[in-house]
Order: sequence, then C-alpha cells, then structure tokens
Amino acid sequence: MLKQIDLSRTDLNLLVLFEAVMDERHVGRAADRLMLSASAVSHGLGRLRRLLNDPLFVRTPKGVVPTDRAAELAAPIADILARVRSVISTAEPFDSATSTRRFTIGAPDGVSAVFLPSLLAELRRSAPGIDISLRQVLPVQGETAPERAWREALADLDTRAIDIAVVPSDDIPARFHRRTLYEEDFVIALRAGHPFAKAPTLKHYCEMQHLVVSHAGDPYGFVDQVLANENRSRRIALTVPNFMYALAVVAETDLISAIPRRFAALHAPRFGVVSLDPPLPLGSFRLNAVVPVAAMMDAGLAWLIDTLGKGEI
Repeated sequence: MLKQIDLSRTDLNLLVLFEAVMDERHVGRAADRLMLSASAVSHGLGRLRRLLNDPLFVRTPKGVVPTDRAAELAAPIADILARVRSVISTAEPFDSATSTRRFTIGAPDGVSAVFLPSLLAELRRSAPGIDISLRQVLPVQGETAPERAWREALADLDTRAIDIAVVPSDDIPARFHRRTLYEEDFVIALRAGHPFAKAPTLKHYCEMQHLVVSHAGDPYGFVDQVLANENRSRRIALTVPNFMYALAVVAETDLISAIPRRFAALHAPRFGVVSLDPPLPLGSFRLNAVVPVAAMMDAGLAWLIDTLGKGEI
C-alpha cells in the first residue's frame, strides 16, 4: 500500500515562497515581494528543502539558481497555486469592474478568432482587471459522431482544466449548461482576382486546387463528404493546421478554401482575401458556450457566459 501524505503537516505558504524565489532568482527580492524578512524566506526555504529532499536553489554572487529538481517542480507548483487562487476567488463576491480573475476558454481557432474581438472590447469597457487564457480544443480525430467528437473538451470542463468550452455541437450532455453564441456556415475564400470568381460553378469548383484546414493533416474534410454525395470529388493540394494560416496561404496562391463565414468577414480583408458563397450547400451549425451546471454557481463564470452571449458577434 502506498504511503499516504499527511497534508495537514504541510504549509501551503511554502509553495508561495517557492514561486516567489523561482520568479525573482533572489532571496532578498522574493522577501520584498512577499513582505517578509530575508531571514524568514531563508528559513522557509530550509523547511521546503527538507520537505522535498532537494537543495532547490543554489546561492551565487548574483542571487540563486534553481536545481534541476526545482525546475521540474516549477510548472506543477504554479498550476497548484493557480487552482487554489481560483477556488478562493470564486468564494469572494464577484464584481467585474474590480475583479482580477483569469478565465480559461477552450475553442477551435476559427471560433475563438470570432468571439475574441468583441469579448476583449467588453473587458476593456467594463472589466479591465480580468484576464483571459485561450486554449485550442479539437475534435477527436476520426470521430464522426457529434456527441463524441468533442468529448475531450467536455472532459477538460469536468476537471476544470478550462472554464468554458465553445464548440460547434448541440449534442451536449445534461450535466452541462449550454448557451448558443451564434450560427455559422461556410464561404469559399480565394485571393482577389482569382479566376474562379468569374465562374463559381460546381464543375469549376471541383477543378480547383483546394486547401483544407486540418490540425492532423487529414486531406479529407466535410466538404469531400458533401461532394461525394453528389458523385463528385476535388484535389486537396495542401492542408494547414489553422484558419489564420489558411488565409495567409490563400492570399498568395491559387488555392481556394472553405472557411467559416464570420471568421472570413472579420479576418479575410486584412489578407486581401475575398469570399464567395459555395456552389452547393455546405451546411450550417451553432456555436455553443458550454460549462458544467454546478460551475454556474460561480458568479464570475456566470457573468462571463452572459458576456459571451451578449457579444456583438
């Protein structure tokens, strides 16, 4: 049987001390930051060294240098402290005007690039102290069932690795709160002056060389399934891992690409890329902000969901 660690004998402040010394690389500066004496910090480091069985920091004429063990511990300790701070902050009354919380939102890149501009504008206006971390979430490779394609994003919500997931799926389990942000469909992106614009027929479309956005490099996308239903096909000349890079490539080549309409409206003009309606329907979908139902008791998270839902997207 594994020996169980008695956390009641562990002082969480030692981890805060570790973080400060790691950031400052100097005991005196760490002491100033923590509003402690240098001797108190040195004493705390001694306790931490005994607890972790490692010197952790080696003194030099200019400060301290972390050991290999300290370098390994830096990220896990930072994550532990971030989670503790998040738990404590949710227990405090939430005021968006004065809050200094950080929220993590997971979304595909073509989605976050749509909602982020209006969200940042609202934060500047009414919540200047709130910070946002964006994480890219992706469908499970090879999974075609909508209710399972985004299961990894939902698992990240369950573990609170992310606070909100924005995903293109309506198949959300009942344990999650869902709010629709906007509806989306696709356009064909191409450089200005591209010959396809003169004859945007289905036949001409299939004759073009295509770019597909695929994080895994899979050269078969949803458009190919639509074309297969019409007994047609196309050539995928290039795959790239994100939509912004797709615009940059399309702007400089004769490749064309199916990209989300709202994403194109916001970002294609800066690349000199134009967009056309597709020569056959490519389908539409809703983008939903998803959060665990239990987490909606967090006033800050409820405020963020509401703010996303009210964004002028």
